[in-house]
Amino acid sequence: MWPVVWTAMRTYAPYVTFPVAFVVGAVGYHLEWFIRGTPKPREEEKSILELREERKLQEQVGTDGTQVLSLKEKLEFTPKAALNRNRSEKS
Repeated sequence: MWPVVWTAMRTYAPYVTFPVAFVVGAVGYHLEWFIRGTPKPREEEKSILELREERKLQEQVGTDGTQVLSLKEKLEFTPKAALNRNRSEKS
């Protein structure tokens, strides 16, 4: 008799396990909602990009936007290329 029961359970397992899993999931979902309570409305959080833009604007408030470094002054401080670091200065 047991081999017939095991064969039937193996054959009809998807039809039995899906409703059981569905019920367990639904009960767990509603139990978690009951424990946590209703969600509270959250404030809109600013993204990192928005925070960065605001910080950069605050830094520029007291400065003159027309007084900038020329391109030649900027190029003096650029590091040497990575490929030229190991070469000798003679070549």
